[in-house]
Amino acid sequence: MTSKQIERRFEVFKTFVAILLALGLAFIVISLVSEDPVEAIKAFLIGPLQRKSRISNIIEVMTPLIFTGTAICIMYQANQFNMVGEGAFLIGANLCTWFVISNTTWSGLPLQVVGILIGILAGVAAAFIPAILKVKFKANEVVSSIMMNYILLKVSDYILYYKMRDVASGQQSSFPIPKQAQLSRPIPGMRLHTGIIIAVIVAVLMYFFIYRTKWGYSIRMVGANENFAKYSGISVLSVAMATQLIGGGIAGMGGAVEMLGRYDRFIWYGMQPGYGFDGILVGVLAKNNPLLVPIAAFFLAYMRTGADAMNRVSDVPVEFVDVVQGLIIMFVAAEMFLSKYKHKLIVNNAKKELAEKEDK
Repeated sequence: MTSKQIERRFEVFKTFVAILLALGLAFIVISLVSEDPVEAIKAFLIGPLQRKSRISNIIEVMTPLIFTGTAICIMYQANQFNMVGEGAFLIGANLCTWFVISNTTWSGLPLQVVGILIGILAGVAAAFIPAILKVKFKANEVVSSIMMNYILLKVSDYILYYKMRDVASGQQSSFPIPKQAQLSRPIPGMRLHTGIIIAVIVAVLMYFFIYRTKWGYSIRMVGANENFAKYSGISVLSVAMATQLIGGGIAGMGGAVEMLGRYDRFIWYGMQPGYGFDGILVGVLAKNNPLLVPIAAFFLAYMRTGADAMNRVSDVPVEFVDVVQGLIIMFVAAEMFLSKYKHKLIVNNAKKELAEKEDK
């Protein structure tokens, strides 16, 4: 076994241990604050599987997380810490909604496809400004992308309020999304929509793009060692630009799919949906591997559904899941967490290989 294989397996092990520790600490807190901790923990662990509606909710919640998590993975693979996924998701959903309610005479599939394409283009446009500022002016993409999220929020509010607001709805929402534009729900009685299939396909395609193509190799090389990549003939600026645009496009696509699959109106006025920032957590759990994103998204969606179930039957607030998320991020992101164990594994493997060579 090579050192690289050991490191990959260790990262999986480290994430698993981080999750167990976070849950263990959270359960200790529940035991201290809840009058019936056993019932609360039971509802958290088993509650999401006890009803068909909750299982459907898990898949509903994980669908947008797969898009934003995959977007983060693509950008972070090249060391581009662009945070525009939140704004790209929002503006993708907004412009997709505006398009489909403005073209109600179109038939179903073309309306859906073009609506999703508009979401992708909106996401690319959202990511373009932080990307070009980074490439041309060396601006910190974290700062510029966070500021861009606020700009996109106000642009979205303007489009909703002045271009597609339904004054008869009694709330700040758009006109209804046409039935033919909404994604199908294959299982009767469940809100589960075909967007989950699109999300998984995107994650798998991005995995093959990153790990099985020349462009993907360039992206990983830039992320691993920018100077070495530059001296190897790889255009670092092109990779930096491309990964941010691809990530923005995937996030925008997620917003469009979420809107056409889950909602009948655009309702995000003066607020951000939060999926872009949640995608960072998904990307951290997946170790920037798109193939692991659906698993990480499922875990996060399961926790949130469990927290909601626990809140309904106990005195533990639903915000409990935020504590667990924070603990997981701290453990996973800590470079020194279990580092001695990793070094021990590598040394023992090296000794074993040396002993095998001497025996031969």
